[in-house]
Amino acid sequence: MAKKNRFSGRDYISVFDFSTEEVWKIFKLAKAMKANPKKYRKSCEGKIMALIFEKPSLRTRVTFDAGIKQLGGDSIYLSPLEINLGKRESVYDVAKNLERMVDGIMIRTFGHDIATGLAENANIPIINGLTDLEHPCQAMADFFTVWEFNKKLEKVKLTYVGDGNNVAHSLMLAAARIGLSISVATPKGYEPSQQILEMALQGAKKTGAKIQVTNDPFEAVKNADAVYTDVWASMGQEKEAEARRKIFLPYQVNAELMKHAKKNALFLHCLPAHRGDEVTDEVIDSKNSVVFQEAENRLHVQKAIMHELLRD
Repeated sequence: MAKKNRFSGRDYISVFDFSTEEVWKIFKLAKAMKANPKKYRKSCEGKIMALIFEKPSLRTRVTFDAGIKQLGGDSIYLSPLEINLGKRESVYDVAKNLERMVDGIMIRTFGHDIATGLAENANIPIINGLTDLEHPCQAMADFFTVWEFNKKLEKVKLTYVGDGNNVAHSLMLAAARIGLSISVATPKGYEPSQQILEMALQGAKKTGAKIQVTNDPFEAVKNADAVYTDVWASMGQEKEAEARRKIFLPYQVNAELMKHAKKNALFLHCLPAHRGDEVTDEVIDSKNSVVFQEAENRLHVQKAIMHELLRD
C-alpha cells in the first residue's frame, strides 16, 4: 500500500505550517528538482493553480506560473480587476467558487486575514505568496540558498538589517524552525511584530535557534555568515518613502557594514532592490552577493511546495 502524502490538501500560509522535518523534506525535494527538472515534468499533470495578485510581482508571478507548468500543470492569472477581493466579491464566495474550478490557489495580497480567510473556506490548498504579515515562500527560498553555500544551517548566523516587515517575520520563524541564529536590526519603532517574535522564541526552544532583535546594525552584523536586507518602504507605503529614507539611512547595507560580518559573508535581498537606499551597488554586485540565485530558488522551492500540496 502506497504511503499517504502527509502534505496533500494542506495550506501553506505561514512558515510555521511546516514542521522542521517537513521544511527539510521541501529543501531536499527542491534540490532534486533543481538538479533534474525533467524527472518531475508530469508530477502535477492536469493540476490547475489560480494565481491571485492583489499586489503585482515579477518573481512571484513568473516562479509560480513557470513552476506549475514545469510540473505538468497550468495556471490562471487573476488580477484585482477580475476579483477585487472583499469589495466586488467576498473572500468566502471567491473561495467557494474557486474550490470547484481549480486544484490550488496562490494569493499575493495585503491583509493576512484574506489569505487565512481563503484557507478557512476553500477545500483546496492555499499558498501564501505574500501578505503584510508574512512572506513564507521567500523565507524558504532564502534559507535554501544559504544551505547551498553553507551545508550546516544550524551553525549559520543570518543578520537581517532594515524594516521589521513581513520578510523579517518569515525569516525569524524559518530560523526558529531550522535551528539557526538570526539577528534582526531595525530602527526604534520599526521592530518586528511582538507576536511573531514570541512565536519565533517559542519555536526556538525546540530547535536551539537563537533569535535577537536590536537597534544596532553593527552589533547585529558582527560575525554574520549572511547579511540580508529589504526595501525600506514596501508596496502600500509609498507616501512614507521619503520620511523612511531619513530614518533608515544608518541601516544601509554598504561596504563599511559588511566589514563587521565574516569575510566571505553572503549578501541576500528578496528584490526588487532600491540601489543606493537599503544597499549599495558595491555590495549587491559583489562576488558574495547571491541575490539572483536566491530569486531563481523561489522557482525550485515553490515547485516542491506545489508538488507536495497538490498531489493526490
